[in-house]
Amino acid sequence: MPTPSQNALFGMGNPLLDISAVVDKDFLDKYGLKPNDQILAEEKHKALFDEIVKKSKVEYHAGGSTQNSWMIQEPHKVATFFGCIGKDHFGEILKQKAAEAHVDAHYYEQNEEPTGTCAACITGDNRSLVANLAAANCYNKEKHLDLENNWGLVEKARVYYIAGFFLTVSPESILKVAKHASDRNKVFGLNLSAPFISQFFKEPLMKVMPYVDILFGNETEAAAFAKEQGFETDDVAEIARRVQLLPKVNKNRQRIVVFTQGREDTVATVGDKVTMFPVLDIDQNDIVDTNGAGDAFVGGFLSELVQEKTLEHCIRAGHYAANTIIRRCGCTFPEKPDFQ
Repeated sequence: MPTPSQNALFGMGNPLLDISAVVDKDFLDKYGLKPNDQILAEEKHKALFDEIVKKSKVEYHAGGSTQNSWMIQEPHKVATFFGCIGKDHFGEILKQKAAEAHVDAHYYEQNEEPTGTCAACITGDNRSLVANLAAANCYNKEKHLDLENNWGLVEKARVYYIAGFFLTVSPESILKVAKHASDRNKVFGLNLSAPFISQFFKEPLMKVMPYVDILFGNETEAAAFAKEQGFETDDVAEIARRVQLLPKVNKNRQRIVVFTQGREDTVATVGDKVTMFPVLDIDQNDIVDTNGAGDAFVGGFLSELVQEKTLEHCIRAGHYAANTIIRRCGCTFPEKPDFQ
């Protein structure tokens, strides 16, 4: 199997510093949060960030859906990451965390807005995420992606992955990368990321969809997408089949659709069939929190995809990564993953 070269995998998204803390139901109710959801912070959530930081036990992790999605150990810097941060303390932490994870991060740094944060409010084994994009929202295609040196890194890659969350920031950047991948017969992956993306960012999402070779999502996101598209079904396997048949520009690659369902089987399109892949068993008592499980799944999947492994192998690696993450706090990984 080919060893992936440096910068073989390219991602862009919202680099956020995750601030996680265990909270109670009253805390969720106070800010109108659901136990297992992800939303963008509004004015009413501003105090939430102050309050959660004052909690006795807060953990900081480098986050943001795309940045969470890497699991390749050797060689270093297989993954390139673009996103926008502020010139501040949290920005420095993100740079340090990316370096520790051997990700080749090229951030667009600006002074207008501080580095984005994401509050992970953990109750039991659920997590409610509130993202304050701040700097992440300031990504600028002309001032970063279009620069010759940066675009050169895009051209070096063979596999591309962008979280749907980035559709709220720079859909034109996503389209430029997606078209490049499609024209060169490279692999472009996108994640549905959250129900609100399918609902409120339907237009930019559907502009990118014809270039998507691999679409990721979970059962809730799949259902939201199906509803918006008028599929009139909530059967996840049927939704996957319908998504595969949506128009596609590069006819050399059949679209692959992968929907995870927590502890239920993962649904994936294999050729013209929809196949169920059972997840690894885990004792409920071993679950620390499910924060980042979906991102980790994608990370495991991509780490094998970039080595040109089979779809089945990619999904197995995804299950391994998700199973490992939920035993730990936040989207963190052991020093040396032992996936074989």
